[in-house]
Amino acid sequence: METAKIRNSQGFTYTALLAALVIIGISLGAAGKYWQNVVLRDKEEELLFRGDQYRLAIERYSTTIPGKQLQYPETIEKILKDERTPAGKRHLRRQYKDPITKDDFVPLIDQRSRRIVGVRSASDKEPLKKDNFPAPYEGFAGKTKYSEWLFIAHVKSGQTSTLVLVPSPPPAP
Repeated sequence: METAKIRNSQGFTYTALLAALVIIGISLGAAGKYWQNVVLRDKEEELLFRGDQYRLAIERYSTTIPGKQLQYPETIEKILKDERTPAGKRHLRRQYKDPITKDDFVPLIDQRSRRIVGVRSASDKEPLKKDNFPAPYEGFAGKTKYSEWLFIAHVKSGQTSTLVLVPSPPPAP
């Protein structure tokens, strides 16, 4: 009779231990998903910051030489060191990587001038952030991919022109 009581209590302990392990596993899974979202939100904020740095650098490059017609940079290197000035002005501190893909940003090239007017991410992942963007980026609301977030320089000039972007090359396999 006493042996039966010991077996019953051992079975209960084993069942309780399994239940505890299942609960801990579910909790760790939920915590992992939460932290994954926290990290992705941080990457989105960094994408907005870095994309804005490119946009502002292109705007500064385009307006550096007063009296001349607006001229966008031909390459990213031109905004890193502007050779049009005697001192070689730097409009962008360094060439930033896309925080989502960990690769270079994709330059947006105007089809008419063949010059860089902005940058975008190469990622086709769906963003967590869908609305409440800062003023220059209100157009990002409702976009379904990071690659649709276009950081385009807006320089005021006497001319009105329509921006026609050159299609980006497909990503390397």
